Amino acid sequence: MSMNNQGRPTGIGEATASNVKTFTGNKALQIEEGLSFEIGSYAQTGVDLPEPKGGADRLGGLNRNNDIGLPGLSEPETMRHFVRLSQKNYAIDMGPFPLGSCTMKHNPRLNEKMARLPGFGDLHPLAPESAVQGALELIDTLAFWLKELTGMPAVAMSPKAGAHGELCGMMAIKAALEARGEAGKRKRVLAPESAHGTNPATAVQCGFTVENIPADKTGRVDLEALKAKLGDDIAGIMVTNPNTCGLFERDIRAIADAVHEAGGYFYCDGANFNAIAGKVRPGDLGVDAMHINLHKTFSTPHGGGGPGSGPTVLSEALAPFAPVPYVICEDGKYSLVETRRAAKAEGESAESFGRLTAFHGQMGMFVRALSYMMSHGKDGVRQASEDAVLNANYVLARLKAEMTPAFEGHCMHEALFDDRFLKDTGVETIDFAKAMIDEGYHPMTMYFPLVVHGAMLIEPTESESKRELDLFCGAMLSLAKRAKAGEAESFKAAPVYAPRRRLDETAAARHPVLRWTPAQKAEAAE
Repeated sequence: MSMNNQGRPTGIGEATASNVKTFTGNKALQIEEGLSFEIGSYAQTGVDLPEPKGGADRLGGLNRNNDIGLPGLSEPETMRHFVRLSQKNYAIDMGPFPLGSCTMKHNPRLNEKMARLPGFGDLHPLAPESAVQGALELIDTLAFWLKELTGMPAVAMSPKAGAHGELCGMMAIKAALEARGEAGKRKRVLAPESAHGTNPATAVQCGFTVENIPADKTGRVDLEALKAKLGDDIAGIMVTNPNTCGLFERDIRAIADAVHEAGGYFYCDGANFNAIAGKVRPGDLGVDAMHINLHKTFSTPHGGGGPGSGPTVLSEALAPFAPVPYVICEDGKYSLVETRRAAKAEGESAESFGRLTAFHGQMGMFVRALSYMMSHGKDGVRQASEDAVLNANYVLARLKAEMTPAFEGHCMHEALFDDRFLKDTGVETIDFAKAMIDEGYHPMTMYFPLVVHGAMLIEPTESESKRELDLFCGAMLSLAKRAKAGEAESFKAAPVYAPRRRLDETAAARHPVLRWTPAQKAEAAE
């Protein structure tokens, strides 16, 4: 244990945080906080309002005749309650987010400031076009750069998220098949075993059946197996590139050519576009449709169910079937083409499959994404992709001394490991992830992709410095060495320093408690 210059120990010594009990349950600045139902009083409210006097009763006999059943807290108590809860969240503003396949990266504050500018932050979706010319110009400008970056002639801006963008692309494919008179014949969609779960779900939602394509020993699509599944009933293929194993599909052009020769279309899941933006144009690879997660590639916030944005770029073959609305500019005036009839009159989207959503995309996400593009420039976007790949390969190189990479060679934007290094240690992937919490890190993506046993998928992103990566790698190497040294018991007990110990996640998933009642106890949390 080290000593400071006043002779006091700087370590925690024998009295560890796990065995020192406090009266309050607090651990210094880690404040214990119950549910508002548990700490509030049902006999009072934070605001005392008088009974209303006069005026006709317009509730039609539906007046409340019992107490509302909600706890009352004063304003300071309410504020402290939610601040304390927020302090239990891990955030990108606190440290790295190694969660692979989600790109939890820093969101520049400049982008946030732009999204709050008057005229952007206070827009109403039903405002007249004459009052939102700047917003429409911004959407049109962002659309232009998305087409430039992807090498595609058209883009649908209305999809609200990645899965929504997939739906848009597959609906365009279905509309194209209907126009060819082959919708009833072409029903099969191919998807790799490592595909995102939304891929097959989206295809089924559009009325297709899905068949898996196995991966080869390098973690990429088995080209020969794919060709063996092609036939005159193929509607298309859905491939993520770079794929979910963090690898670039080297045969991507051959895959596109084979599918096109069979009469199908090529949908590319653009969830990992952040690894190739500014480096590779999907349109040059034979892609017919691809969604772009603005909330990943171009820094806008995401997580917790939103907000997101998933514009979908379309090839020349699918552009006529793009959904409405879309922005046009005539004589310097911007307007929205709102209906299929109007689209047909314009001739730009003569066979549109219709409206995908009520309003035109996510304006806040558009502002942030364009701010990111304009502040970085074309060379900056390219460098961000290069740095994302560099950081992932640095992590791969540092960790392979103690951990086992799932595949040989370099990776793209995320490094994938399996659990072979934990063999015979008594430590499982879940235990390793829980121990990361005690080290102050959010666990990486676990057990996905399913093609790798005990998968640990780490995506450092381009926004992490070498110092941060070295600290993270040091913690991971330390955990790997501890597991191999026989410290399985401590891994099984982790996390020790979290506000709550390890949850029974299986019981919580199978028997969720969705409503609080005074008699219930949070036994699953112990």
